[in-house]
Amino acid sequence: MNEGEVVKLLYDCIIVGGGIAGLQAAIQLGRYEHKVLVLDAAEGRSVMCRSYRNVLGWPEGTDGQVLRRTGKLQAERLGIAFMEKEVEHAFHTEEGFKLSIKNEQGNHYYSKRLLLATGVKDRIPGFAKLRPCMGKSVFICPDCDGYEVRGELAVVIGSGKAGANMAMTLLYWTKELIYIEHEPGEIEDSDLRKLRGNGIRYIRQQVSQTFVTGVNFTGVELADGQRIDSDKAFLAFGGNHVRSELAVQLGAEVAENGHIIVEPRSQKTSVPNLWAAGDVTVHSEQLAIAMGDGSKAAIWIHKSLL
Repeated sequence: MNEGEVVKLLYDCIIVGGGIAGLQAAIQLGRYEHKVLVLDAAEGRSVMCRSYRNVLGWPEGTDGQVLRRTGKLQAERLGIAFMEKEVEHAFHTEEGFKLSIKNEQGNHYYSKRLLLATGVKDRIPGFAKLRPCMGKSVFICPDCDGYEVRGELAVVIGSGKAGANMAMTLLYWTKELIYIEHEPGEIEDSDLRKLRGNGIRYIRQQVSQTFVTGVNFTGVELADGQRIDSDKAFLAFGGNHVRSELAVQLGAEVAENGHIIVEPRSQKTSVPNLWAAGDVTVHSEQLAIAMGDGSKAAIWIHKSLL
């Protein structure tokens, strides 16, 4: 090697996304002793969720940030490298893939295989104060957490049809529901009739402030000064962002809703040596499914490297 020449480090696999699917894949690939790098922007759902309560082994729930920390330590003990960086572009190379990093001109990472575990970013406009409550008393997924509001008064804060649908879904667990359409959106007369017919109070006003004590949501104040007290809330604004841009750049098949299309058995995409796992492939919002996806992808990545 000549003096000043840069050595290009080629990983067996790069995982983009250090959430639940990405971490599970990293642990499995580490147990195969592959050279793996995880590039994570540290802003996914697992950062936001303070309690997963529907998972085997954690009857009292487990904090997403705790899972991330313990999963990262577990993977690092197996030789997996981590960097907190946001991948901006992905390119094909003769050896596999080249990734460029946002705000780092000329800085690239190379791998033989690529796993996208980039997830979905929820649209929660203007409610940063509620973040400590996420998964504790404020929720976004009825399948995960509808159980937590059974028989109680719950407030749905949302927009248009997305909020109306959430309120209707929650009827399975409780009949005490208020839908506050904080952000005006498309909502049909038939939706309004369903809300009224099921006794769901509908308020079309902005929330001027939210009330929180620790991790406990206690209510909201509306634009007209009216206060509504409730111990539980769901957010439903629609328009969540499926982070499939890298797959599109690489020519992978993507559904109309933005989710990456994969083979169910292996998590392979339509592009050779490119895999995807977790919510970016199917909007399941389930930790257990994300873990399974990550594990499946890692097993088939290993097979492809043999």
